[in-house]
Amino acid sequence: MSKSKTKQVIDQIAALPVHWDKNGKLRVLLVTSRDRGRWVMPKGWQMDGTKPWQAAEIEALEEAGAIGFISDTPIGQYHYDKRMDDGRKTPCRVTLYPMVVEKLKRRWKERKQRKRHWFSPKKAAKLVEEKELSALLRAIADKRVAIAQIEELRESA
Repeated sequence: MSKSKTKQVIDQIAALPVHWDKNGKLRVLLVTSRDRGRWVMPKGWQMDGTKPWQAAEIEALEEAGAIGFISDTPIGQYHYDKRMDDGRKTPCRVTLYPMVVEKLKRRWKERKQRKRHWFSPKKAAKLVEEKELSALLRAIADKRVAIAQIEELRESA
């Protein structure tokens, strides 16, 4: 009899912060993780009494100092194993909400724990470790995924 248990997947939310540079090219904002300094999306746990996209917007502000307009419609999901403080790994499913960034704050909550940087979607796809997130960023770079959704968000801003 096998003692292996299937771990329950835990849901998280994340913002996909984007903006258009002065040349009209789409850029994606990544932040470094606090543990190993990997490039990641601003993400976190769902917050009680808060809609998922609102929680993603809060994470973007706290982790990246990003202020802007977030969509209430997810652009996709990806999975990864979160390393917990005790060393255990917990499987997570992250729902990603596109956010058009209007402003980056100079001072934000986690500025001493993280770096942030704008990348092309193609470069961002190469930098992130999560395969599904990388595929989503490549699809954005190739204009195969919901760019219209991001464009609509920019126009409604």
